[in-house]
Amino acid sequence: MEMLSAIDLGIAGNGHVYRNLPVPELVEKALARGEGKLTDTGALAIITGKYTGRSPKDKFIVDTPAVHDEIHWGKINVPISKDRFDAIRAKMLAYLQNRELFVFDGFAGADPSVTQRFRIVNEFASQNLFMHQLLIRPTEEQLKDFTPDYTMICAPGFQCVPEIDGVHSECAILLDLEAREVLIAGNQYSGEMKKSVFTVMNYILPKMGILPLHCSANMGKDGSTAVFLGLSGTGKTTLSADPARSLIGDDEHGWTKDGVFNMEGGCYAKCIDLKRESEPEIYDAIRFGAMLENVVIDDQDHPHYEDGSLTENTRAGYPIEFIDNAVIPGVGGNPSTVVFLTADAFGVLPPISRLNRNAAAYYYVSGYTSKLAGTERGITEPVTTFSSMFGEPFFPMRPSLYAEMFVRKLEETGAQVFLVNTGWCGGHAGDVPRMKLRYTRAMVEAAISGELNDVEYERDPIFGVDIPKSCPNVPDEILDPRNLWKDKAAYEASAKKLAREFVANMEEKEPELPEAIKAAGPKA
Repeated sequence: MEMLSAIDLGIAGNGHVYRNLPVPELVEKALARGEGKLTDTGALAIITGKYTGRSPKDKFIVDTPAVHDEIHWGKINVPISKDRFDAIRAKMLAYLQNRELFVFDGFAGADPSVTQRFRIVNEFASQNLFMHQLLIRPTEEQLKDFTPDYTMICAPGFQCVPEIDGVHSECAILLDLEAREVLIAGNQYSGEMKKSVFTVMNYILPKMGILPLHCSANMGKDGSTAVFLGLSGTGKTTLSADPARSLIGDDEHGWTKDGVFNMEGGCYAKCIDLKRESEPEIYDAIRFGAMLENVVIDDQDHPHYEDGSLTENTRAGYPIEFIDNAVIPGVGGNPSTVVFLTADAFGVLPPISRLNRNAAAYYYVSGYTSKLAGTERGITEPVTTFSSMFGEPFFPMRPSLYAEMFVRKLEETGAQVFLVNTGWCGGHAGDVPRMKLRYTRAMVEAAISGELNDVEYERDPIFGVDIPKSCPNVPDEILDPRNLWKDKAAYEASAKKLAREFVANMEEKEPELPEAIKAAGPKA
């Protein structure tokens, strides 16, 4: 394999560069450097410090003439000048002089026709292990002539100075889409690296006529494919890791004319309250080669998944091969079922409902959920949010562009769309327990298998969705949230309050939405 030096990476000094170390050596390096400890199952457990979730207010995109008109600038896609980027880059490279560096060369995109090559340069061995397991791992033959399309440099120990560097804190996530570089400074949370790759892909793929999706995907024995769109914490990883179906991927996919493909080669699962009885595939994947973030480990090296004292956003990263029934490579056919996942803290959305084409477009553009504790810095209890495409922070172009592509895919494939509430039903979050996972699994299974195609439905007068009157292995009385609210007036008030928020969000974000789509949404 071709050797790399610090000079090859544009870094002065004589620090040693370890390129594409195998997993055991990366783990050994991380332990020797005091970056973490091994659990009793062999996973590497690390603590990420101040940042235990993404920090979206610290993310910037370099504003150059080549990309200016393509980016949907605003509160999410915040511009930074090329001069500022270059200045921070120079200081970061100076900081990395004479340090040990860890390089992983990997792929994003399991469809060979669209695969992008990423070179990841890390200050920490543990973070390099994470990206080794989360991206697609090239063969030795593929590494012989590896030339990166994009380069990411991650230096958690380098801290920006806001008043000098023109950023908001010591942390900065900077994407230069024209120069094909990503810088991550002052932040050890591994999700920033993963989502930066996703953001880059969400810029590239539409130019190829491919729809990027923030979703998990799985496949039945008959080849039927299902995708699950949702924000972090809504159940993408949990619901797609189904022992009866093969896992294509748990978070990021592209949808071509022929089907879907995984952008990644690994999974990044939330593991707060993880139990083997309810999620055996994920539980058993946390072994040697996996990495745990911010999970409390006791003196006997045993992880306590129920302990959220460091953060509710405890995470496990592992290669997709650790899931026994994973699809390798991660490619499937056109989805027959699309599932929107939301965690409704108001407790008024049905546990499952079917959407017609216009309603599907409305809820896709809305991207409603309640952000769950820990997925972003500062979020300690559920907060109502609308995130277009169920992942707005990662989509750099206009929501209407992705929405038009999504509707076209539904029309071309005839896929059925369901909205599944994995949150609360029958009362507000905190007043009632969250929807039981076994019921959610049963509803999703019925939707994917076609068992909900011929049952009787009733249109919800407030939200415009169709609620099934029956579902196999689910009590009929929980299917309509009105039945679960003891105080019917309180239900009406909560439902109409949420409907008003839907309408206000749409008027602000997409005022030019076609009338037929607006009419299919909630009625305030």
